[in-house]
Amino acid sequence: MAPAAEAITLLVERGATLAVAESLTGGLIGATITAVPGASKAFRGGVVSYATDLKHALLGVPDDLLAREGAVDPGVAAAMAAGVARVCAATYGLAVTGVAGPEPQDGKPVGTVYVAVAGPGGEIWARELRLQGSRERIRVKTVDEAVDLLTGVLKPNKGEHSG
Repeated sequence: MAPAAEAITLLVERGATLAVAESLTGGLIGATITAVPGASKAFRGGVVSYATDLKHALLGVPDDLLAREGAVDPGVAAAMAAGVARVCAATYGLAVTGVAGPEPQDGKPVGTVYVAVAGPGGEIWARELRLQGSRERIRVKTVDEAVDLLTGVLKPNKGEHSG
């Protein structure tokens, strides 16, 4: 079973829903999830907050966090995940923020990516990635890693799933 299909199946089995907040992937996660037949049973929607100010305005990422750390930060990913779950009234929020290139951003090198899942009760699972390759490769690998983190969180008898 394809990873996105597995994630949708697990969400449906739990009676849970998903929303996504994307920065560097620009909607690729949402497109990957919605390519799965039956995704509408679990997928609520998403926010592409490519600009830093939208991370605050649409998702509620604290201004002081963005000012202090920049947009490429594990705390920002966690706040984006929690924010999109809240905004879209979803059980789980999945978020990514990072640097696809070609230039570093906020002092972070190309390939630095943070992925976070926010779940019920405010629980957060996170993953830091150090990816290499072209801009497109970094974006595609980010989608793969994000879906993998989500699937790991949703699988029964899983503890914290981070890498």
